[in-house]
Amino acid sequence: MTFTLHPQLMADTAAISDWPLSGVLLMKDKRYPWIVLVPRRAGISEFFELDEAAQSTLLAEMARAGERLKTWASTRGGCDKINIGLIGNIVPQLHVHIVARTKGDAAWPAPVWGRGEAVPYRTAELEETLASLRASL
Repeated sequence: MTFTLHPQLMADTAAISDWPLSGVLLMKDKRYPWIVLVPRRAGISEFFELDEAAQSTLLAEMARAGERLKTWASTRGGCDKINIGLIGNIVPQLHVHIVARTKGDAAWPAPVWGRGEAVPYRTAELEETLASLRASL
């Protein structure tokens, strides 16, 4: 079985980078600094389905992404909290949401999922954001 990115993730994200285990993606919703890690393993929908080595790698990637996203977001308007979620109720492919949150953002203090409509990046904004994140992550 060959790994392919789920069509919903393909539609909702833009590629930032590839790390040892995961593709690093930007969620195309400029309301929140929001990245998604997608382990490149075919047919996996649950964290526990990864072998122990991959679990350790994913945890390290989650920590790296959270730390660096918080630093990046702090230079662009602030970050009070990093939210990390592995839900997968709509997109069954294993993926990890890492969202930089600020008190008073559009969904604070609730989760970002299902809150309002996504605000898309303009083309130039998206390219600048991707370049900046590539340099920071």
